[in-house]
Amino acid sequence: MKEKVNERVNWPVTILLIIGLITVAFPLYMTIVIAFKQPSEMTNSISGILSLPKSWSLANFAEAMRVTDFWRSLFNSFLITVITVVVSILIHSMIGYAVGRNKAKNKFYNFVYLYIVSGMFVPFAILMMPLVKQTAQMGIDNLVGVILCYVVFYMPMNVLLYSGYLVNIPVALEEAARVDGTSTFRTYWSIIFPIMKPMHATVAVLTALGTWNDVMTPLVIMSGSGMNTLPLAQLTFQTQFGTNYNLAFASYLLALLPILVFYIICQKQILNGVVNGAVK
Repeated sequence: MKEKVNERVNWPVTILLIIGLITVAFPLYMTIVIAFKQPSEMTNSISGILSLPKSWSLANFAEAMRVTDFWRSLFNSFLITVITVVVSILIHSMIGYAVGRNKAKNKFYNFVYLYIVSGMFVPFAILMMPLVKQTAQMGIDNLVGVILCYVVFYMPMNVLLYSGYLVNIPVALEEAARVDGTSTFRTYWSIIFPIMKPMHATVAVLTALGTWNDVMTPLVIMSGSGMNTLPLAQLTFQTQFGTNYNLAFASYLLALLPILVFYIICQKQILNGVVNGAVK
């Protein structure tokens, strides 16, 4: 007979997981509950805020869509996010491939790698005012300027991930292609680029999350242009006299849905990409 193995519960880890779950679930619960409530149901008491709505109505969502010009703001956010993700995957993967394969044997590529990665340590507050002035002088203080800024901002992290992921791809594949007379460019697009599919998904999700939820970059670059992204349009609910939480939370839920669907679609590739992309 097989002996039963006594499994011990790791209580410290279990308690941390429970605390983490509560930390995430509680704000989400409040967001959903308040989004469906009417302003008259909001009271100063804790029970009034946490209680379920008397009637579940979509009136707040309809009003939030009207106030924020939802469809136009959604289109702007969608356009910026999609173009940023596509351009980032194409350009950052090529840079990551070039420096990843050569940094160990070439000091120049190693310097380029360290120079690009060091960009992660530069705060946005330092770059904000110069970017505002430069984009205005170049005439790209619009969607184009915002996209270019995002492509540059996410380059350090993406290059770090791509170059780390290349460690798991055998160099023999490229050497075999070169023996057959294939150019480096053709080798990359035909062999390396498809193999890096898990990392493409990881980069896409990380870049999309940051781009979709960002407020500061569109705020300082497109200020006065009359164009809004969803996070920028949601500032409408915050005034010097207070915040309309019912409409704001309804708008937050509407903005959450597209990026949540995108994450669910790519989640199978994310874990593999993160684990294999760790620098060894």
